[in-house]
Amino acid sequence: MTNDPSQGYVCVIVGATGAVGSVLLKVLAERDFPIAELRPLASQRSVGSTVRFGGKNVEVALTEPEQFDGADLVFFAATGSLSLELAPEAAKRGAVAIDKSSTWRMNDGVPLVVPEINEDALDEHRGIVSCPNCTTIPLAMALEALRRRAGLRSAVVTTMQAVSGAGTPGLEELEEQQLAHHSGVAAPRPSTFAAAIHNNVIPLCETLQDDGYSSEETKLLDETRKILRQPELEMTMTCVRVPVPIGHSASVLVETETALSPEEAIHELSSFPGIVVCPDSDLPTPAGAAGGAVVLVGRVRSDQHSDRLWLWQASDNLRKGAATNAVQIASALAGRGLLGRHRDAKMAFQS
Repeated sequence: MTNDPSQGYVCVIVGATGAVGSVLLKVLAERDFPIAELRPLASQRSVGSTVRFGGKNVEVALTEPEQFDGADLVFFAATGSLSLELAPEAAKRGAVAIDKSSTWRMNDGVPLVVPEINEDALDEHRGIVSCPNCTTIPLAMALEALRRRAGLRSAVVTTMQAVSGAGTPGLEELEEQQLAHHSGVAAPRPSTFAAAIHNNVIPLCETLQDDGYSSEETKLLDETRKILRQPELEMTMTCVRVPVPIGHSASVLVETETALSPEEAIHELSSFPGIVVCPDSDLPTPAGAAGGAVVLVGRVRSDQHSDRLWLWQASDNLRKGAATNAVQIASALAGRGLLGRHRDAKMAFQS
């Protein structure tokens, strides 16, 4: 038997002390998600430390399958290898695993969900639900807003991604390099990124494929197609790391099936849940998006040589790009009566 929803849910957070896990705790509290028991988990080095939740210090325990017993939800905000190993374990023990890594996103048996777009995909969950990449979520929302009115033919995307997209190590590397620069000393050799990120931008090409695109760029393409249920969508992209702590941005050139004027596009974007269109006097920026749960869109304008539209977007990659989307999924699962539906079922996922 699953826990009585009126008393709240038993929630486990794998990676509770990391960058996304820390924000996840804040978002769960801010959104008043009903929690009867919280179990924060992490690696051995964090065991015994505490996280703050519900006005109390909650002790962090070691990540191991036994911690999933009796849980309703297990949020995975850790490495993909850990999710690969343990998300099926969570499902087998009756919980729903909500995973932020890329591990399960393209698995045919796992819904890849942005609740504003495809909440109904949750009806097919078999114990694991995947959160898209933190660049995919805001892009897919903007594209879907236009597609519902005019169809969607193609998109050209350039992302500018904050260092927190690489977690706490990314933030620490930027801070170390900034401190070294201002202190007039040599910075430590980069370890998280391919080159120094302070006063620099880096094409995200650490894992180049045979076609010249990086895995980050391929994820953006494949995930957007899956979320929009448009497998033949023509999209090309370049992903770039920028020296910004929090907040991903993107420049997008969109071609719709039926041409839209900027005014029509702005109306559709403004009407879409989770999107705020900013006037030219208050342009969307990563700094402006940081701490917020919405996708900021601005600079909506016609292309000078075609019927396509340009737009610029920014969002908090740790919130809407990760933690907020995960909590929205949890709320949608609860609202649709899907938590605990598969309890005692055996999962068939293969690593």
